[in-house]
Amino acid sequence: MDITFIFLLGFLIALIGVIPPGLLNMTAAKISLKEGYIRGIMFSTGACVIVLIQTYIAAIFARYLSVHQEVIDILQRVAFVIFILIAIYYLFLAKSQPQQQIQPKIKSKHSRFFQGIFLSAINIFPIPYQAYMTITLASFGWLNFAQTSIVSYVSGAVMGTFVMLYIYIFFFDKISGKSFTSQKNMNYIIGGITGIIAILTLINIIKEL
Repeated sequence: MDITFIFLLGFLIALIGVIPPGLLNMTAAKISLKEGYIRGIMFSTGACVIVLIQTYIAAIFARYLSVHQEVIDILQRVAFVIFILIAIYYLFLAKSQPQQQIQPKIKSKHSRFFQGIFLSAINIFPIPYQAYMTITLASFGWLNFAQTSIVSYVSGAVMGTFVMLYIYIFFFDKISGKSFTSQKNMNYIIGGITGIIAILTLINIIKEL
């Protein structure tokens, strides 16, 4: 398996996962606007340290599940229903809500680094997300669970997360007023992403029948 391809898979999946406005990217953007880019980057670096750990745990968990196909079959069907419901919610039911303003109070660069670690640590969504995606990629034959593959995938995921946080840090002030960053359009983006994942899941379920 080409480790460059695996790296790119990890990069793209993590990048997609951080596109929708959330706690980490919005906090990084607010910090950079109020305190400068350096502190925003320090925050993002701290967040990515935890992303590395979370993605590695997810990959190891996925490797364990890969030898228990009956569990994977159940998880795929549950995940398919969940992704469909999320897509329906964001595409048709979610209403625009005013975004809460994050008020950074910590000033030191080191404090921002540890704040990134803390906020990333309480965000446990990447673990099930990455575990499911690695299982799905493995089922398509695009990923195996050799140690070099796991390291390549994790490295790509960390880089993808950092790049998207970097984009928020340096370009949020330029794009925040654009129509495509409105809450309504972001709901469509989230719904579209989860819809695509649901379709891939359905294809995989049908493939294994």
